[in-house]
Amino acid sequence: MAPVIAVSGATGRIGGLVARRLAAAGVGQRLLCRDPSKLPELPGALAAPAAEYGDGPAMRAALTGADTLFLVSARESADRVREHITAVDAAVAAGVQRIVYVSFQGAAPDATFTFARDHWHTERHIRGLGLPFTFLRDSFYLAAFPAMTGADGVLRGPGGRGRVAAVAHEDVADVATAVLTADGAHDGATYDVTGPAALSLTEIADHLSRATGRAITYHAETQDEAYASRAGYDAAAWELAGWVSSYEAIAANEMSFVSDTVPRLSGHPAQSFADYLREHPGSYRHLREGAAG
Repeated sequence: MAPVIAVSGATGRIGGLVARRLAAAGVGQRLLCRDPSKLPELPGALAAPAAEYGDGPAMRAALTGADTLFLVSARESADRVREHITAVDAAVAAGVQRIVYVSFQGAAPDATFTFARDHWHTERHIRGLGLPFTFLRDSFYLAAFPAMTGADGVLRGPGGRGRVAAVAHEDVADVATAVLTADGAHDGATYDVTGPAALSLTEIADHLSRATGRAITYHAETQDEAYASRAGYDAAAWELAGWVSSYEAIAANEMSFVSDTVPRLSGHPAQSFADYLREHPGSYRHLREGAAG
């Protein structure tokens, strides 16, 4: 019987793209999410029973029959590491033999970006299982920067003069598909998955200016300014720390390394930010609407 890959987060951006690529390659899949009614109908793909990462018995039932787990990291939460560990342990109990985990560039116990620490702890747990694994340490997603730019045309954050090698979701999906279909050739590997260049936030604003036809600027906030400008969202302290420290990690150049993972594993160049903006005009629609208002 051909191996079966369990794709978590299959209704999300990365999981959905990977599921479609695996289906096109004729690979058998079990698609996991919290609400199976929202799953895409794909050839060779079966909808697993509803499961959340933090529900061990449900995850075990959803993963039974799968040989490999493609684990897309959970949404940020105060309890995300526990959710990841619960999901991973359920996979082992269900008989999964390999885990490919979507981690984050610069994952470390003392990473500046607080959410990157979650990824390190998850990686450490997976390493301790004794199963074959591959870690895909994605950089920031290119899509994040238009989204983080306000309708007033200002990208705000304490990113200083640091650089970030942001990557397209599609390129991450291509790399993941190559790893998942390589029959263990990438077992034990940890890959930084980045775009083709490390850009400063000023350069990112310049690209957005050209795409939108209006002046987009970067304002390098202090830490105090960053917390103050986000106070109106009424977010929890851990979430605010994640938002602010993401920029501080850029300032520290913890995501500036440019890897060759995308071209080497996917067979095509990594997408640039300019190309991303040309192909995804909807990503900056709010900036055009803000100018019109």
